[in-house]
Amino acid sequence: MKNLNLKDDFVQFMSSLINDLKDNPDKWENKSLLDYLEGIQSWTDDMEGYYLNNNLPVPENVNWGVFADILTAARVYE
Repeated sequence: MKNLNLKDDFVQFMSSLINDLKDNPDKWENKSLLDYLEGIQSWTDDMEGYYLNNNLPVPENVNWGVFADILTAARVYE
């Protein structure tokens, strides 16, 4: 789990993710938006297994509403 406690941390993480896709597209399985969104859905559905298999605590207080707001707003925000 990434240590992202502040909005600026998340913005910097997103910048790194965007740059990684630009610089290393061959390392990305899900290059299209549709594939990426389906990957988010699938991983979220199975995320407890990821944390348990890696001996990490399963997040308990995720603010799913804010995450949904971010994804929804990004449909039209430039």
